Amino acid sequence: MSADVWTVKAALDWTVGYLERKGDENPRLSAEWLLSEACELSRIQLYVSFDRPLTGDERDRLRDFVQRRGAGEPLQYITGEVGFRHITVKVRPGVLIPRPETEVLVSEALALLPAPERPRWVDPEPQEAPEEARPAEEALPSRDLGDDAPARADEAPAASDAGAPTAAAGAATAADATADAADAAVSPDEALRVADLCTGSGCIACSLAFEHPKASVVATDLSPAAVALAQENVAALGLEGRVGVLCCDLGEKIPDRLMGTFDLVVSNPPYVPTAVVAGLAPEVRDFEPALALDGGADGNDFVRRILPWAARALRPGAGFALELHETCLDDAANIARDLGFSDVRITRDLAGRPRVLTGRRPGAPAVADAR
Repeated sequence: MSADVWTVKAALDWTVGYLERKGDENPRLSAEWLLSEACELSRIQLYVSFDRPLTGDERDRLRDFVQRRGAGEPLQYITGEVGFRHITVKVRPGVLIPRPETEVLVSEALALLPAPERPRWVDPEPQEAPEEARPAEEALPSRDLGDDAPARADEAPAASDAGAPTAAAGAATAADATADAADAAVSPDEALRVADLCTGSGCIACSLAFEHPKASVVATDLSPAAVALAQENVAALGLEGRVGVLCCDLGEKIPDRLMGTFDLVVSNPPYVPTAVVAGLAPEVRDFEPALALDGGADGNDFVRRILPWAARALRPGAGFALELHETCLDDAANIARDLGFSDVRITRDLAGRPRVLTGRRPGAPAVADAR
């Protein structure tokens, strides 16, 4: 763009033309996203502000955004956030971008949990509330546990024990914090314990806690970058008391004493068959982390590790939900059946492709479908 005054309309038209020449599949939509972000306007506001001139800073931001998009960088990395079901989560390079297919995974996961109780009207009786201090056992505990925030609300260590490790405490304190974070839990009668493995941005864990008032989630990821981002999203959504994030390989830092206590295991693991990765769209293949994509030769490497762990972690009658590649679901379903899971079924995504595998650990009667 030249140094002349640029209005919103002129900038939008120029951006659309530039992205068309660069091969963007949806240049108009991309241009609207980028201009909205550069000018801090909603897409609707753009169309009622066509004559508004861009400031120098806005033009500089837009120029940077357009160059990055022209080079193939995903829009979500450029804008730094994405809408996911009923929440908005932060995203950044090095962590997988949440997709609409994963929203289907969350729907299937919620259907495996008991439906939340509907609120009932209670005729209030006005009365003077005594000015008493809240009982200590009801107070929320401190959530400052470094990289490993508690997964549940009211069995966390007291504030004096839960602070950041001192220099003298070192690795031993960090190890204790990890175990405490995974073990922190409300009574099973009051909450539903959920494990979200390979959490990435934390979009699944946060959505489950946001949408189900009794869900208490421990989320794990092997990538420190993903763990840091997930913790940011948990804090931004005010879910620190209900979602804790651990940096580990699958469930390795979730103590054995919690095995058999989970009400749900959910995961969007790396699932793209190795031979398919090279053929992914360039903005996925070249920008998103291979660690979060490659699922091995047949795409089911992580399925063979997650399902045996889920068989130990779940309560009798509780279920799992996995998002997988459309070519892998039948084999994955056979793996689940061989491990003894019942009610194994495959759900299609919004495009009609096989996408989500669910099943239950045999035992107590399954809960009613929450959908």
